[in-house]
Amino acid sequence: MPVYQIGQIPLSLDGGEKELKREAAARLGIPASQVVSLRLVKRSVDARRKDRVHFICTVECETAVPGNFRDAAISPAKPYVYQIPPCRPASCRPLVVGFGPAGMFAALILARAGYRPIVIERGAPVEERALDVETFWNGGALSPESNVQFGEGGAGTFSDGKLNTGTKDGRAGFVLREFVKAGAPEEILWQAKPHIGTDRLPGVVREIRREILRLGGEIRFHTAMTKLLFADGSVTGVVIKDGETIETDTVLLAIGHSARDTFQALYAQGIFMEQKAFSMGARIEHMQEMIDKSQYGSFAGHPALGAADYRLAVHLPNGRGVYTFCMCPGGEVVGAASEPGRVVTNGMSRFARDGAHANAALLVGVDPGDFGSEHPLAGMFLQQQVEEKAFQAAGGEYRAPAQTVGDFLRQKPSRCFGDVLPTYRPGVALGSMESCLPEYVTQAMRQGILAMDRRLRGFASPGALLTGPETRSSSPVRILRGEDCQSVSVKGLFPCGEGAGYAGGIVSAAVDGIRCAEKALRPL
Repeated sequence: MPVYQIGQIPLSLDGGEKELKREAAARLGIPASQVVSLRLVKRSVDARRKDRVHFICTVECETAVPGNFRDAAISPAKPYVYQIPPCRPASCRPLVVGFGPAGMFAALILARAGYRPIVIERGAPVEERALDVETFWNGGALSPESNVQFGEGGAGTFSDGKLNTGTKDGRAGFVLREFVKAGAPEEILWQAKPHIGTDRLPGVVREIRREILRLGGEIRFHTAMTKLLFADGSVTGVVIKDGETIETDTVLLAIGHSARDTFQALYAQGIFMEQKAFSMGARIEHMQEMIDKSQYGSFAGHPALGAADYRLAVHLPNGRGVYTFCMCPGGEVVGAASEPGRVVTNGMSRFARDGAHANAALLVGVDPGDFGSEHPLAGMFLQQQVEEKAFQAAGGEYRAPAQTVGDFLRQKPSRCFGDVLPTYRPGVALGSMESCLPEYVTQAMRQGILAMDRRLRGFASPGALLTGPETRSSSPVRILRGEDCQSVSVKGLFPCGEGAGYAGGIVSAAVDGIRCAEKALRPL
């Protein structure tokens, strides 16, 4: 029986499968009775008209008879099924360094290929890590090896678990299906902007770990790589923190964007890397009710819609870009430090997204021309300088500088809060964003806020709150590799994921980890 993919189907907020089936049949030019089955592929909100907020859907429709249509949004369905490339047995066990999304999915593919990978992760397993993070957020000590950046699952475990991605790679669908198999909600398979939530993601991560172990993989936590070993231009192994040597001819390097000591160690060993543009700014926080009303008008609060999100971007006359990133509906701003004496923020929300606040990173593009040096790690050094200034400006104890949007636009340090109280943990110190961020960043942020307010009414509300800095939206360095995904410096070294400069989120990092694992397999 024929199966069609049908896009651009409108669905009312109270509509269900019966309405979708009727609309799909009408588009195909057949009676609804001839629709055998219907599967939702994608659903997004269309809020362009505030008096007619509704869903736009894509479905796969199996029919008893061929459709009779002329519609560019209808095509034969071509389901993607991921298959591991045929391969020979491994000459020795491959080593995966880092257990964030890239390392996790690289290890999963290697394990399913029968390669029994060894994974080393400098941080803690997710259960222990969650306790360390919560302790820090509640004013306790920072653990430099087990925090929001380091540990099982990577930085995304303590954000929103956002899974939206711009990649068209079919492996992305495979990643989502693996998350569902591991306990993620099934709706991530069809949501236009899927997310798992900080409360559910640790359980998903734990199940993928168990699958890798079941397949013969080995995972060593609290184990940092200190040195890469190579001879005659090829990898021979690594040295770990206690001095032990792990011998291997294949290393998949999935260290994440915050492994600054590892970047420095690799650079000292001659691993070729280059500067990479990134972004910095602050978290901007509003009341979620205001965002809902601005986005959905009178439909705000409809149970089918949930908390509204937004994504805004402007290009300034001077060529800089200002944009929002990692928007967390119903969420909170959290401390994401990984180094003593440095402050950095991030956002997170739980699956229900039912908190009273909304926050997003308000970021300004920073390119190598801003770094002040040609050193490959100059962008990383700039991040560190900003984070140190923030720590000092807020008086230590990992509090973060905060300023109301009204005061920020008037270039006046804040002395009191507006209608948005901070959610940031461990706490904030009122003052000025200029205390830590470069002037070219704050100037661009001001222009960006005013321009974004024209698109999202209330964005420039004087009582909204900025908490900063946000410096780690992406890696400031790229470890160069060839088309075979191997380092241009050393054969057998596969830099992958966000830290190596080849991804920008959970799904894209996971996809890149899969791609590198495929290249590491020995072809038949």
